[in-house]
This record gives sequence, C-alpha cells and structure tokens, in this order.
Amino acid sequence: MSLLDAIADKTARVGVVGLGYVGLPLAVTAAQRGFSVTGFDIDQSKMDRLDAHDSYIGAVASDDLRTLSDSGRLDWTTDFARLATCQAILICVPTPLTKQREPDLSFVTVTTREIARHIRPGTLVVLESTTYPGTTDEVLAPILAESGLTLGEDIFLGFSPEREDPGNARYNTSTIPKIVAGSGEMAGQLIESLYAGIVDQVVRVSTTQTAEAVKITENIFRAVNIALVNELKLVYDRMGIDVWEVIDGAATKPFGFMPFYPGPGLGGHCIPIDPFYLTWKAREYEVPTRFIELAGEINTAMPNHVIDRLREIVDRDAGKGLSRARILLVGIAYKKNVADMRESPAMKLLELLDEAGAEIAYIDPHVPEIPPMREYRQFTARPALDPAELKPGQFDAVLIATDHDAVDYAALLDLECPVIDTRNAIARRGLPMERVVKV
Repeated sequence: MSLLDAIADKTARVGVVGLGYVGLPLAVTAAQRGFSVTGFDIDQSKMDRLDAHDSYIGAVASDDLRTLSDSGRLDWTTDFARLATCQAILICVPTPLTKQREPDLSFVTVTTREIARHIRPGTLVVLESTTYPGTTDEVLAPILAESGLTLGEDIFLGFSPEREDPGNARYNTSTIPKIVAGSGEMAGQLIESLYAGIVDQVVRVSTTQTAEAVKITENIFRAVNIALVNELKLVYDRMGIDVWEVIDGAATKPFGFMPFYPGPGLGGHCIPIDPFYLTWKAREYEVPTRFIELAGEINTAMPNHVIDRLREIVDRDAGKGLSRARILLVGIAYKKNVADMRESPAMKLLELLDEAGAEIAYIDPHVPEIPPMREYRQFTARPALDPAELKPGQFDAVLIATDHDAVDYAALLDLECPVIDTRNAIARRGLPMERVVKV
C-alpha cells in the first residue's frame, strides 16, 4: 500500500513530537478523526500526567485522553525509537529567541536529528513550529538527508504552521483552516491529504517558504497593530483622552477599521517572537525591516512604561518609593482565561518590581503557582495569594496585568488603594473608577 493510500484510509500511524499547547491538541484531534497516534515528548512529568489521564492543556479534556487511550488510538512515550513505527511525523516543538533576539532552532534541529536516526522509507515529515521562510528546506531537509534516504522518494517533507489560540472558545484545532505546503508535488499531495483527514478546511499554498511566510505575516500584522495602539495610548494619555473609548468608537465603523487593544506588553509564544525571525532572515537579503523593528521596540518598552507610571502613582498616593511599596499583581498568565505563561508580560512586570525592591504578591485563578520557565527562574514555584486573604490597607497599589473573567474586580476596589489597570478591566465591567488609573 502506498503512503498516500495509507493516509487516505487512515491506516498510517501519526507521530506528534512535542506535547504542549500545539502538539497535544493536534494529537487528540488526529486520534478523534480516526488516526492511530503516538505522542512524543522528553518531559517525563507530562508522561506521568497523561498516564493518569490528567490533561495539562485547557483545550484538551481529560476524559478524551482516557477514551482515546482506552480505544488504542492514542498513546504517548519518551522513547523516540518508536518514531520508526510512524508514517507521518509532525514536529510541534518551541522556536524561541536567543538572548541576542536571534532565532533559536535548537529544539527543531535536535528533533529532526532524532527523526533522521529512526525514520523508515515512506514517511511524511511536517514542521508545524513557527519559523522564518526557508527553514523547512534549508534546515530540515539536509538533516533528514543524513538518514541516507532520498527526499522526494523515500522521505517527504512539508510545512503546516500551527494556528492555536489558547482560550478561544469559538475555534479549535479542527475548525481553524490549515495552511499546508510540501517540498515537491508528491509531498504536497501527502500533506494535503493528511490534514484533510484531521481538520475541516485545508488551504494548500505553492511552497513551504510561502507557508512559513503566511504564519509569520499573521503574527507581524498583530504585533505591528498592537504597537500602533500602544503608541496611541501614550499620546492620548498625555492629551487626557481615553484610548479605550477611542478604539471602541472607531470600531463602530463597519468597514476600514479593525480594533486592536493596548496592554502592558506582548505575550504568548508567537507575537513577541515571530517578527524577530523575519527581521533576522531579512538581513541575509540586505533588506531593512524598520517598520517591524520599530513595532518591536514599542511593544518591548511597554512593561517599563507601566512600572514608571506605577512608581509615580505610589509616590503620589502612598508617599513612598517602590522599594518600600507593597504591590498586588493581578493576573500572571499572558492572556485572559488561560494558564499559558509563555512570554507573559506579567512576568517582566514582576521582575521589574522585584528589581525595584517592592514587596509583591499575585493572584491568578488559572496559575496557582508560577511554573518553571526558560526565563524568570527566580520566581519558580512562587504561589498565588488566596483572594480571600485580601484586606483593605494590605497593599499600596494593585496592578492589573491580565484581565481574567474569574477575578472579583469589585473586591480589588475595596482594598482602598490605587488600581493601575492596563487592560481596561474595571471600566468594562461598569465599576466605580475613583481609584482607577488606566495605564
């Protein structure tokens, strides 16, 4: 049976490497659609929770893990030798930045080398990790060629960018349209057929470079527009104009305007990182990316702006500097109603407050304890404060960094101290604004 036939009738085993916010929902969705799936990860703690059918990803129900595991359609392992049993291997590993803000493809290259060690003839390999245009053909293809197998004959290579949006109740893995592209015609047919069996809509583009550029463009679009409203926030604040009211007013226009909202910085794995992947790659072609870089500068500076304003307010209202101030940080995740901590701007705020010598507590209904992260290791295992313990006079200021719906915002106002609101959370709930400062 050919690989195309095996994919079409779903007898091909699918391997998903990296069982995080992208990989685990993808593995579960593929299994629900009838494929036999093996998930791979190096993190034994994930294996332990999966073995207990305990989901650590909000988009995946623990009951689904149990059902799919009991049916034999989904299993998981740290043994990468089992890649040899898979006819389609999907790579869903992180692509962070180095400290020099250059692409760090180490997770991708290490994974691809493991695949090259175990891959069998007649296998499709797909990269889902967000990266710069050219990565699939320039980085993965040479490593896979080290297996001794021939690309386009024995091994087929493609790219399909993940488009997960944690906490989005409207769209999930199966309903988000999937961009796909293959390195060569047969690879294109294989990847299109594979994802057509997993998701509702597949959109095939001409080359892997195009597919890579699609994803990076989506996130640059968001980063640039968020930078624009962050800059407008600074301008309008100086003028005494509420930028949130301005945006809501502009959004009533039924054409020609799309609302974006300011905040304390950018979070999530994609938007704070992807623009720098393209600016780095553009240097190879001697093309300046001034617009993208300026947007990055504005967004990166927002946490410092928030802390500067907080310092002014604490000095004015409490008559003390941050080194003697008690601050309650509200929300530590990068976006509302999720536990996702990737690149959370709240962590940068926490670091700046800590460096200033402030006494800091945080509340977050989704993050009871700060998990281990590649950065901010000094805060690992710091627990959230129980909201029931909040008392008037306990803090010199409250700083809202993430506007989770499950937070009791009226109770924050009862603490009798200034509330610095970076998300317009208080006004949107129609609560009194006497002690609130929008930043």
